[in-house]
Amino acid sequence: MEKPAAPQFLTVSEVAEVMRVSKMTVYRLIHAGELPAIRVGKSFRVPSAAVQQLLDISWQGSEDTALGG
Repeated sequence: MEKPAAPQFLTVSEVAEVMRVSKMTVYRLIHAGELPAIRVGKSFRVPSAAVQQLLDISWQGSEDTALGG
C-alpha cells in the first residue's frame, strides 16, 4: 500500500506570486483566518491545496456576482 503524498507547502512570497497579490495581503488572509497556515520559526507555510481552494471559492463567488446571483 502506498503512503499518501505529503502536503505541499508554500511560503508567503510564493502564495503572493500565485495569487498575484502583495505579501501583506497574504499575511492579512492568514491572520483573518481565511487562509490556513502553520508557523515554522518566524515564518508561515501555507498548504498549496488551501491556496487553490481559496482561489476556487473566490472564483465561484465572482461568477455568482457577475451573473446577478
